Amino acid sequence: MYTHTLAELSKLLNDGSISSVELTKLYYERCQTYNSELNCFITLTPESAMESARTADALIAKKQNGPLTGIPFAHKDIFCTQGTKTSCGSKMLDNFLPPYDATVVKKLGDAGMVCIGKTNMDEFAMGSSTENSYYGPTKNPWDVSKVPGGSSGGSSSAVAARLIPAATGTDTGGSIRQPAALCGITGLKPTYGTVSRFGMIAFASSLDQGGPMTQTAEDAAMIMNAIAGFDVNDSTSLERENVDYTTNLNDSIEGVRIGLPKQYFSADVDPKTIEQIKDAIGLYEQAGAKIIDIDLPNTSLSIPAYYVVAPAEASSNLSRFDGVRFGYRCDDPVDLLDLYCRSRSEGFGNEVKRRIMIGAYVLSAGYYDAYYLKAQKIRRMIRDDFQSAFKEVDVIMGPTTPAPAFGLNELLDDPVQMYLADIFTVSVNLAGLPAISIPAGFASNLPVGLQIIGNYFSEPSLLNLAHQFQQTTDWHKKMPEGFRS
Repeated sequence: MYTHTLAELSKLLNDGSISSVELTKLYYERCQTYNSELNCFITLTPESAMESARTADALIAKKQNGPLTGIPFAHKDIFCTQGTKTSCGSKMLDNFLPPYDATVVKKLGDAGMVCIGKTNMDEFAMGSSTENSYYGPTKNPWDVSKVPGGSSGGSSSAVAARLIPAATGTDTGGSIRQPAALCGITGLKPTYGTVSRFGMIAFASSLDQGGPMTQTAEDAAMIMNAIAGFDVNDSTSLERENVDYTTNLNDSIEGVRIGLPKQYFSADVDPKTIEQIKDAIGLYEQAGAKIIDIDLPNTSLSIPAYYVVAPAEASSNLSRFDGVRFGYRCDDPVDLLDLYCRSRSEGFGNEVKRRIMIGAYVLSAGYYDAYYLKAQKIRRMIRDDFQSAFKEVDVIMGPTTPAPAFGLNELLDDPVQMYLADIFTVSVNLAGLPAISIPAGFASNLPVGLQIIGNYFSEPSLLNLAHQFQQTTDWHKKMPEGFRS
């Protein structure tokens, strides 16, 4: 039962083959069994989950249910959940109980889904490996000596090991797609502004975007139907007509123009990864898609631009954590300055401190023009590269990451190399575009992700392309050996 997709579970619940209470118990028991090995959850919420499951069963009995009613899932621990610890993977918020629900939390609750817990993550979403969590690193279920990616590593690890059928994630520079690729699941980063950021603890406000992490593209479309849409509480939310993301899943892909950037297939990319990605693209060509070579000349500038813009915004957003109103507070401060300094130095981890210091530096007088302003200009150049490409092609494809999952502690002391793991994902956030990562094979016995990038609001097309690939392949059905009992 735990291998089923959201779409399959929806049918089983609808026809009475299983109840939400039974399903919730099954997944909760799996979480209890395997979480000690993977460390993918920070908090489990069995009492509220069972209450939600009983409510869902009552709705199903009355035929008042929707497609997601009664299905268990988990939230990344960055989404405020009323009365449930929301830590953002940080000591700073270890004692924080939000007084309200994030919009994404409310929408999935209204859809009848059953939240089983909150997943582990890099502290304040800053990282590419989930090793920066105050609660310890999450492990990759395909090889527990490897990282699951980050910052949504807890969500990706839990879905890959089938501890839950779906989870939410957030993507600031690839934090849905990169862990999805390293763990062999599907992860969608929507167009900026499509999913409300209200109640999603901010890292970099112009880059952050929530989205689904699931087994399949069909499942991701089902989640998007629930969480997408305008939110009056979010000033960056876009007011558009509602879209049914499942409508175009079965459309033909004949004639679709696929762009292959030469920068995504360079000698710096793992050869086995390139081989798997080319095989995947070959299947699209067989289905009638047209392959076109393109150029994204400013790709190499995306990492330096991102690591100026994102820390600058982070330094501003994290200034609210000062030991005064909520969160960690140091013991016995001698004065207000001591309260600020010790609360922040004791409450934040090293990576968060590093990015706050970088951000404060690039925004400071005398350096703003030299760094921050220049990074914003490069950001526009990167956006323009994509817009030029989309005049020739419908979508862009390539590897999600330059290599499969790296080892735990392998890059922890080398932040620059860690940052380079996001070379193919950060440019999408800088441009505000949608992109999806889907399983596309294995290299060195570890999953490889195919990234599909689209123009603004092209999520239905991305989901269609991903779904059609998953209709002819079974990479998304593969499951780590050690978690099948």
